[in-house]
Amino acid sequence: MTLRLHNNLTRQLEPFAPLDASAPTMYVCGPTVYNYVHIGNARGPVVFGVLANLLRRRYGALRYARNITDVDDKINAAAKEQGVPISAITDRFAAAYREDMAALGVVPPDIEPEATAHIPHIIAMIEDLVGSGHAYAAEGHVLFSVSSFKGYGKLSRRDPEEMLAGARVEVAPYKRDAGDFVLWKPSSDDLPGWDSPWGVGRPGWHIECSAMAAAHLGPTIDIHAGGVDLQFPHHENEIAQSECAHGGQTFARFWLHNGMLNFGGAKMSKSLGNIERVHDLVRQHPPEALRYALLSAHYRQPLDWSDNLIEQSIRTLDRLYGTLRDLVDIDATAEIPAAVEAALDDDLNTPLALAEVARIASDARKAESADDKARLKRELLGAGLALGLLQQAPSAWFSRGAEAGDDARIQALIDERLAAKQARDFARADAIRDQLAAENIVLEDTAQGVRWKRG
Repeated sequence: MTLRLHNNLTRQLEPFAPLDASAPTMYVCGPTVYNYVHIGNARGPVVFGVLANLLRRRYGALRYARNITDVDDKINAAAKEQGVPISAITDRFAAAYREDMAALGVVPPDIEPEATAHIPHIIAMIEDLVGSGHAYAAEGHVLFSVSSFKGYGKLSRRDPEEMLAGARVEVAPYKRDAGDFVLWKPSSDDLPGWDSPWGVGRPGWHIECSAMAAAHLGPTIDIHAGGVDLQFPHHENEIAQSECAHGGQTFARFWLHNGMLNFGGAKMSKSLGNIERVHDLVRQHPPEALRYALLSAHYRQPLDWSDNLIEQSIRTLDRLYGTLRDLVDIDATAEIPAAVEAALDDDLNTPLALAEVARIASDARKAESADDKARLKRELLGAGLALGLLQQAPSAWFSRGAEAGDDARIQALIDERLAAKQARDFARADAIRDQLAAENIVLEDTAQGVRWKRG
């Protein structure tokens, strides 16, 4: 099977082959840690985590870096407002980010570089750009000269006016050209800063990722991924400064961008205030259902986020775990089906992979022979493994995180209700039914007896 990925640099679906088959490289833009992330920020880590696992299966190894931006004006503002050093903000929210991603089943990257730990790398890259004429110092700032790089705009394919409109920096009098962007900026005494050839200051956002990627993955990486909102200016600027710093070598061979989440009719974003935080959602809903929901649409397409989508995902996982519960006595080891691998090879087609999961589960519910049941359970577990789903015991899923011992208590009540019905003590049976309903316990009559789940 050949993995094909949609390369946004060429706008084409291309077969993927790494430069070094023994160790493919991938860099994914991580969070700026000044607050809890919203669920839209989790789509990239979830879907590109699926890709990371696929690459490891295919090549046996992977060098996967996802950065932490821990110096930024938003972080500075939060620290100043609370009267604490920036590390108090960044340490807290970086830890929360890791916790929330783990809840969603996101396997940590191999490398998690932090910007503040790479200041020497950043300064060295800026010095190279100044020395080669691609950057210049002005009034304590260092700026990249966009006109010095003829390929500027090749990723976003925007005209100069559009690129200027999308720039994060304001037009300043010390710029040679309006589109030039900041690599280094001066810090006043009340802001974090580091010594540099241009005075005490701090890095611009774009140079951080270029320096960290080069430090850990080399001048050319196989895959660079992130949200489509980062395509310009962040990724465009990364290409410019990285390729100029490395003598014209290609910075990233494949560019992958996930689509945005829409919520309430608009793109989910902190600036609009229409966000749902992962930190809250994983406490309100089964985290695996959130992961399922994030995989339910193709990663390049927008995804409409809603309570209904979450509920649909919960019901779907109820059916899948119910199938596994009915097969609990069948010994089976996960085996990823070829059809699921083929779907993921087709530009990470997770909706097609999930459809295959549903088909396998449907066949398993109809299976009669022990051999068929074992084969289908292997495939169902394997399909889930490829997607980061169905890896907990069915009893754990249906307990919905209940306290230890609660499952046994509920089952005891169900057994007592059955005994009461058999003894024609319908008053007691009804009372138990009402008690379970009040606890949001749903009873299901099956061929194997009464099953229960949390509603």
